[in-house]
Amino acid sequence: MIYTKKQTLNLRGALYSIDEPKVMGILNVTPDSFYDGGQYESLQRMRLRLEQMLLEGVDIIDIGAYSSRPGAQDVSSQEEIHRLCQALELIQSMEVDVPLSVDTFRSEVAHEVLERFSVSIINDISGGAADQAMYDVVAEYGAVYVLMHMRGTPQTMMQHTHYDNLMRDLLFYFSEKVNALKARGVKDIIIDPGFGFAKDLDQNYRLLSELELLEALELPLLVGVSRKSMIYKLLQVSPDEALNGTTVIQTMALSKGADILRVHDVKAAKEAIAIMAKLK
Repeated sequence: MIYTKKQTLNLRGALYSIDEPKVMGILNVTPDSFYDGGQYESLQRMRLRLEQMLLEGVDIIDIGAYSSRPGAQDVSSQEEIHRLCQALELIQSMEVDVPLSVDTFRSEVAHEVLERFSVSIINDISGGAADQAMYDVVAEYGAVYVLMHMRGTPQTMMQHTHYDNLMRDLLFYFSEKVNALKARGVKDIIIDPGFGFAKDLDQNYRLLSELELLEALELPLLVGVSRKSMIYKLLQVSPDEALNGTTVIQTMALSKGADILRVHDVKAAKEAIAIMAKLK
């Protein structure tokens, strides 16, 4: 069966084409993220990270201030807002001209950044389960919503890895959530199958092997596998040594319909996209 996937996003009034894959670069302003925690807490280091991503051709910047690694410590919404505002004020001062995404599951945080800054995407790891007001806030501001699959919370998700049928369960989850989002007035939705979230090692690779089944949803697909444990545990290396494995998996994801790659390493992802485009 041939599916027709949406090829544009409405970024709060500006049409943005995703007819070719895009790279979403990660800016973590957290002290405890699994790979780069604590690296970008100072404004100087944030600026250097942003300059590097822009030089390498990043298409979207995703700013996160709450670590979602398994067992991560909780932080207050006030602290999350403080961290995000620091980063967004810096980005504003640099006149960065790429779409901005904020990684949060709290409607209070989403409201603050959408009201004060030129943020156009909300990236919610909980799919709205953590805060029932999130869908309404996203709809109010006309933001794009990244709908991710996860069970439980970052602290408990690895206790929820039993599935009767992984891909069928994911398709059911996304279908229900998309209907709920549309009913609340959210127009543009990106789906993220949540590699590493409430999925064990084998389930992550099952998901990768059947990723093309998600095209039935006819929505843009975001894939975030950058330096995750599904790579470094399998290869018995550290996250620092997991770039090669990351690029292999990102290339496979592109061949199976990924529209956005969420990455730590922009240059490598852009190169994978360029090679895949040449093959096509």
